[in-house]
Amino acid sequence: MHRNGVVYDTGTVFSGPGWKVNTRRQLDARTAARELEIIRDDLHCNAVRLRGQDIGRLTAVAGQALRAGLQVWLSPELFERDAQQVVQYAARAAAAAEPLRRQWPGRLVFSVGSEVLLFMRGVVPGRTIRERLGHLFRSGGADDYAGALNAFLGQAGAAVRSVFGGEVSYAALPFEPVDWGLFDLVGVDLYREARVKDQYTERLHAMLASGKPVVVTEFGMRTYRGADTSGALGFGIVDNTSVYLHTLPLLGRFIRPRLQPGDWQRDEDLQARELAETLAILEAEGADGAFVCEFVSPAAAFSDDTRHDLDMSAMSLVKSYDRGHGTAYPDMTWDPKKSFQAVAGFYSDHPAPA
Repeated sequence: MHRNGVVYDTGTVFSGPGWKVNTRRQLDARTAARELEIIRDDLHCNAVRLRGQDIGRLTAVAGQALRAGLQVWLSPELFERDAQQVVQYAARAAAAAEPLRRQWPGRLVFSVGSEVLLFMRGVVPGRTIRERLGHLFRSGGADDYAGALNAFLGQAGAAVRSVFGGEVSYAALPFEPVDWGLFDLVGVDLYREARVKDQYTERLHAMLASGKPVVVTEFGMRTYRGADTSGALGFGIVDNTSVYLHTLPLLGRFIRPRLQPGDWQRDEDLQARELAETLAILEAEGADGAFVCEFVSPAAAFSDDTRHDLDMSAMSLVKSYDRGHGTAYPDMTWDPKKSFQAVAGFYSDHPAPA
């Protein structure tokens, strides 16, 4: 593969009626630089997909990654807004990224969006992800929205290309009927779990049939026993109400985020094995690149108390701590999981062409 990568979250904002959560409220330049160095040298990546909402933070981290010699797939993400707002936002982000593209030509790809059918309002009816999923299931499926989807993607792509001179793509759901003629590369968030394992290569081949390079922009596995078969891979097992209440002033200090009720058991071996197997499939079947989701999830802290071990629901390759530092990297507030070693081993054994 030409892109041996990992997703690096600079702060993604998820929201719904009456609530909002930022996955990384703080990220200083020193931490980003050190984590990118570890991604390059110890995880053996040559590429990173930067996702988040704050354009200034995204472009600052992109500059750090490019200076470190990494390829960058820049993914600004503005969720729960309408098409016009997202197009304007993408254009602003692309204009901000263009000076970086000129300084490091050929090493920066811009993504106009991610999983629009679920995360943007206006293509599929509904004010929330669950409402939009309901409409998709009740209708004839995603194909019913192909016209509206590609009208938006065409508009967003044109706005981005008017200010950005590099390659442009989009991070699609595998069932989104995208007109890939609009883009330079095919991008797909292609997860592998029990319900789709026997269809995984078939879905990848459908993307490869476009004749364009196919990059798996996102795939991963959570860190609890049965994550590959529980059906909760997409949404996880965190009690989101407790997470939201924890963010409230005053009250939040008395609310500790927790997992949903259940007999959850930590399973780092499962996560490591699934990621290594998926990378082997993508390499063998001709994917141009892959981004493992994700490097670090600071908001999903590890705990010895399984009720509060949010890292079990995280796809991250490292486990974060609320307090203190790690042992493998004493300057970081996390430690590698077994999946870190599995991905590092695969990328080391299958280096991307120079």
